[in-house]
Amino acid sequence: MKILLTGADGFTGRHFAQRAQAAGHEVVAVRSDLTQAEAVAREVASTPADAAVHLAAIAFVGHANERAFYDVNLFGTLNLLRALKLTGRRWRKVLLASSANVYGNSMESPITEAHVPAPVNHYAMSKLAMEHMARAGYRELPLVITRPFNYTGPGQASEFVIPKLVDHFRDRLGTIAMGNLHVEREYNDVRFVCEAYLRLLADENTSGTYNVCTGRPYSIDDALALLQKLTGHRVEVTVDPAFVRTNEVHTLCGDPARLQQAIGAVPAYSLEDTLQWMLAAPQ
Repeated sequence: MKILLTGADGFTGRHFAQRAQAAGHEVVAVRSDLTQAEAVAREVASTPADAAVHLAAIAFVGHANERAFYDVNLFGTLNLLRALKLTGRRWRKVLLASSANVYGNSMESPITEAHVPAPVNHYAMSKLAMEHMARAGYRELPLVITRPFNYTGPGQASEFVIPKLVDHFRDRLGTIAMGNLHVEREYNDVRFVCEAYLRLLADENTSGTYNVCTGRPYSIDDALALLQKLTGHRVEVTVDPAFVRTNEVHTLCGDPARLQQAIGAVPAYSLEDTLQWMLAAPQ
């Protein structure tokens, strides 16, 4: 399969490209600025491919420019889908990476795909708007929309919590300033996410929306304890009000049943496995 890939230079894109190529697929990166519709259309039209995977996005919830979430995550996706449609090709699959953040603060846990989205920040709202736009305007494309729950791995920016913790333990620093400590997340492995994406692409019967998750949440304390176990080092944690988000999603845990029914059980990694991989990765 020849896969057109946006966000190829990003954290997930690099890992996805490596795993796709190892599986025998050809990956072609989209290099155009997705906010420039004409440039995107020209590049897509001149690049033969069987499938498209759209990973490019502003993914950090605390990003300072609120409008940029919509310029990139919503309108950038619109430009890409329009370009794919204009080629007139019969695409095997078009996978759009959304986010589990669209669910917001839910009393339900684990969360299924049937749960009504209730985004509480601009990142999540831009992703949900992207989903609605894609379904409403591009039904003729074979769309698969994924809602990955939190995941991590080597190469993720240190503004995200797990890489930040790993950096502090690897460098044996004494203290770390954190934001909200009383949150629970699935901290899945990027290899698990990439494998799920590849399986969704390979199966022509998959369609609709899928949670990409394991259903296993962890607290910040869990991550701290594992890092202390792996490194033999202790870090003192302080709370910096500047890092505390008023619209923080407190618990985010998904139900993987629909994903597993579609593509089978995807090999998962424990958080300890992932942290060990990150600690050993070259800098």
